Amino acid sequence: MLLKWLFLVFFGSCAGGIIAAGVFAFLAIIGVFPRLIGGTKTKRHILLYETVLILGGTAGNASDLFLVHPDAGGNAGSVSSVVPVLSGGAAAAALAVFGLAVGVFVGCLIMSLAETLKTLPVISRRIRLTVGLQWLVLGIALGKCFGALVYFSRGMGL
Repeated sequence: MLLKWLFLVFFGSCAGGIIAAGVFAFLAIIGVFPRLIGGTKTKRHILLYETVLILGGTAGNASDLFLVHPDAGGNAGSVSSVVPVLSGGAAAAALAVFGLAVGVFVGCLIMSLAETLKTLPVISRRIRLTVGLQWLVLGIALGKCFGALVYFSRGMGL
């Protein structure tokens, strides 16, 4: 029985590692990371970027594996006994920071995919938009932000 569990842990870890490597390779291929590094003019900190990407991916996998879900209402979610539980204001602050980080990441991912697929020029030609494409993108982003705020403020996401 122990041998069976060891095999399951080994093969599950290998499968998870392969999936994570594929996701990170996809993000690197479409140019998310190079665009962020080039746009912020921080090429000298490339080792820091690599370290943060690895630690972020590992922390995300660990939080999913151990079911770390802080509850903004003050109730502790299901969590491993090793990971501290956040509650109340600390949980709300952590969720706000996490939500902002995820939103920025998803926005960068979407814009990188849009540039890769060259959809923005196609959209601007189809709707005959000659000036102000940046305002269209900003309007879409603000609408998405407003919709998410309404969605989560009414407790629909919990």
